[in-house]
Amino acid sequence: MSKKTKLPAKLEEYLNKAGVKHNVLEHRTVYTAMDAAATMKKKMGEIAKSLLVQADRDYFLVLLPADYNLDFKKLGKCLGAQTGKKIKTVKIPGEKVMSKVLKIKSGTMSAFGKLHNLPVVADKALTRVKKAVFSSGGFNHSIEMAVKDFIKLENAVLGSFGVRKRIKMQKVNKIKKSKKR
Repeated sequence: MSKKTKLPAKLEEYLNKAGVKHNVLEHRTVYTAMDAAATMKKKMGEIAKSLLVQADRDYFLVLLPADYNLDFKKLGKCLGAQTGKKIKTVKIPGEKVMSKVLKIKSGTMSAFGKLHNLPVVADKALTRVKKAVFSSGGFNHSIEMAVKDFIKLENAVLGSFGVRKRIKMQKVNKIKKSKKR
């Protein structure tokens, strides 16, 4: 394993210290949850999509299954109930804001909010699978672990703010064999 593709030391130390059972999945470079699912031959519902979300002035790490889209209104209500404040604006900040707020390189946010000092909010749909694959903060590794262990470790608040998206998979045309006469 080259130095470049190693699991971030901070995450490795965090998981080992917590004593949480997990598997490190090494894979080709991926940038999206959809790529991760295809590369690891996992169902979209088994991949946890991580999003940095800004609700008014506060930031949250939001997780939902890769086959779900974020419903901003529902998330605003969920966060409002959690914080006791009426949330006016919910948005996904740009890469520059993310890098500045979290002090990380673009695209290297992990699913583990405690590493970024962020509260974690997870969609209840994620609990439909026993194990899920979570972002490690790198492009070549992911962490597979029990969803219940992740929720406990991250002290994640559960809510319903995802909407299942319809994914059109390209059909592969099968070549019909001609009958021999």
